[in-house]
Amino acid sequence: MLEQVILFTILMAFLITVLTSPVFIPFLRRLKFGQSIREEGPKSHQKKSGTPTMGGLMILLSVIITTIVMVGKYAEPTAKTYMLIIVTAGFGLLGFLDDFIKVAMKRNLGLTSKQKLLGQIIISVIFYLLYRSSELPSAIRLPFSDEPIHLGWIYLLFVIFWLVGFSNAVNLTDGLDGLVSGTAAIAFGAYAVLAWNQSQFELSIFSVAVVGAVLGFLVFNSHPAKVFMGDTGSLALGGAIAALSILTGLEILLLVIGGVFVIETLSVILQVISFKTTGKRIFKMSPLHHHYELSGWSEWRVVVTFWSVGLLLAILGIYIEVWL
Repeated sequence: MLEQVILFTILMAFLITVLTSPVFIPFLRRLKFGQSIREEGPKSHQKKSGTPTMGGLMILLSVIITTIVMVGKYAEPTAKTYMLIIVTAGFGLLGFLDDFIKVAMKRNLGLTSKQKLLGQIIISVIFYLLYRSSELPSAIRLPFSDEPIHLGWIYLLFVIFWLVGFSNAVNLTDGLDGLVSGTAAIAFGAYAVLAWNQSQFELSIFSVAVVGAVLGFLVFNSHPAKVFMGDTGSLALGGAIAALSILTGLEILLLVIGGVFVIETLSVILQVISFKTTGKRIFKMSPLHHHYELSGWSEWRVVVTFWSVGLLLAILGIYIEVWL
């Protein structure tokens, strides 16, 4: 029965995205909500300028509707269900504001870094308050260990760091057609398996709803992309996967399952540190996917390679938790 629920959830989310996209994409194009391409980026990306963005709205719509319907029908909605929806919608709204300013003002930068960080912190604190009001543990568990590490009030700082960090990490990864759509589907698929293994079926349903939604989006986002998810989608997905890792008690495992996002972020950090301290760059361009592009790889080759790495890391994460 549960296997059928999972299948129906993926199918429902997939169809919502696929069926709304042919209506939504022309609507974005008529509004001239096109992506601005940063001049310092790869020259080959300039041809993508004007491609409709804010496609993340379709993902958000699909995930929220599917989760509410399927959890309400086949599982018992809990505080965790609503926490996931609030975090996803909250980060999505923040990303929407960022995207809207970009397209309305016709500039690459939307919200300032301070404004975006403040918004991310506020959403993270709201999540923490809901989390603690549900009397959930302020502890993390390391892989290979059943002993939780209780953090007390420091757990608030951890939650902020985790949600802000991964929302930005997924946002940084969103630089090539289909890259985040594919890696997000893999990461959420892994957490769907792990949540199911814990009998947290409402979390598993949410996870596969995201899988179905981003796979539906990938139909239009694969190279050459007809639409971009924008910060609306990438911030929402990053915040959601971070919240999901907390609610399953598998926070640290996200460093493995979401390893592609971690590597992309580290490449930016290392590039900045190297350039500021030595005046030299480690990579031809960061995030890392641009380095491979400038090394002569086709965009599709980079994307498929990163998907493959993400899949291997997701399998490793499941293996660590379930079998070791």
